[in-house]
Amino acid sequence: MIYKGEKEIASYLAKKKSASMEEIISTLSINADAARRAIESLQAKGLVKISEKEKAELRPTDEYKNYVSLGFPETSVFIKAGKGIAVSELSEQERTIGIRWAKLKGFVEIENGKLKATKSYDEVKEEMKKLEDAFKEINSKGQCEKTIEDELIRRKLVEKKFIKEVFVEFVGKESDLEKLEKTIDLNVAGPDAEIGIEHPLSSFTRKISDIMIELGFEEMKGELIQSAFWNFDALFQPQDHPARELADTFYIDRKTPLPNADIVQKVKRAHEKGWKTRWSEEIAQKTVLRTHTTALSARYLAEIKDKKPKKYFAVGRVFRNEATDYKHLAEFHQIEGIIVWEKATFRDLLGVLKEVYLKLGFEKIRFRPSYFPYTEPSLEIEVYYEDRKQWMELGGAGMFRPEVSIPLCGVYPVLAWGLSLERPLMLSLDLKDIREFYRNDLEFLKNARLRK
Repeated sequence: MIYKGEKEIASYLAKKKSASMEEIISTLSINADAARRAIESLQAKGLVKISEKEKAELRPTDEYKNYVSLGFPETSVFIKAGKGIAVSELSEQERTIGIRWAKLKGFVEIENGKLKATKSYDEVKEEMKKLEDAFKEINSKGQCEKTIEDELIRRKLVEKKFIKEVFVEFVGKESDLEKLEKTIDLNVAGPDAEIGIEHPLSSFTRKISDIMIELGFEEMKGELIQSAFWNFDALFQPQDHPARELADTFYIDRKTPLPNADIVQKVKRAHEKGWKTRWSEEIAQKTVLRTHTTALSARYLAEIKDKKPKKYFAVGRVFRNEATDYKHLAEFHQIEGIIVWEKATFRDLLGVLKEVYLKLGFEKIRFRPSYFPYTEPSLEIEVYYEDRKQWMELGGAGMFRPEVSIPLCGVYPVLAWGLSLERPLMLSLDLKDIREFYRNDLEFLKNARLRK
């Protein structure tokens, strides 16, 4: 099988001999997940070799961010020195941090308990500009000039992380590139072999992932255990909502630390303004088995630093404390997706969802108005189930309310959906009961075939 991007990547590496994964993705404008799959396929064919190298990367602390935004304490001390202000009149931060660094940099001296400036304003401005420029350089490259780096580390204004960088080396021959031009007919039937067979859930998960990557989405990853903050609060679900009760949610007997104070305060303000009730950190610190993969969307939104359009998806396991029947499970999988784009419309949402289900082989698709605490407007997606002569609901979608997306990333609108994995697979395999997937029936596993 030849994956999308294999020929382009192989041709690029044949000329360059070696390149980092980051360089390949950036230069060839290839989706990260698609590039990874293509490179793994090239490695299996013996055309490339993958290796890892460790590199240091700087990350600014919140204190550094505040200084760049509001001003450094040594600058404040220098300005007050020009007015001959006494040391006793300085703020605690200026006395404990500002004076030390202002003296080390030769900005000020202290005479008889009063500050005295020893450099000109232009000299100080030029010196402090180095720290501001370093902040921009660190944000874009993760590095800065060595002398500035030493100071920032001493002041604990940056954290030094060592990350692994993936490099890909071309080890094939020029003639091997011709093989990538040939196509293979994957529809030719072969004899059945008594070997292990991939579970239909795994096959369908991969099919969903391939569709989303083909549509330009990047995959999200995350833990099954989440705090109530990410599972509920960040999604503007009120703290007294019935879905939080033990009858619906599995709780774990421990507390989970909240994220940085800035996000917590923004979410708190949204709740107290929107729901008119006091918001509790103690409730937000409760730990749950995630009830939806939307918790991943919230986390990824909180990491967004700009307003460039982005598309993410995830296929993951979720848990609900509810009774099981032919179309409900207490533990199941969800297909998550978000589109972060200020020009996005509700029609875009309907178009993407319809395209996904058409690619899965469903022809009768409809949307119905619905309600969810964290989206407005909201809808449910349904497909027609011929065996039961009825429409089956496959998931919910909508536009994240401003109270969700603006506190997390400052962007509105954000299109979002959470779809069932087992239900459409049940229809694709012509099953009448969703629980068949988990009964370990070897005959079923051997004969189960996805609808083309």
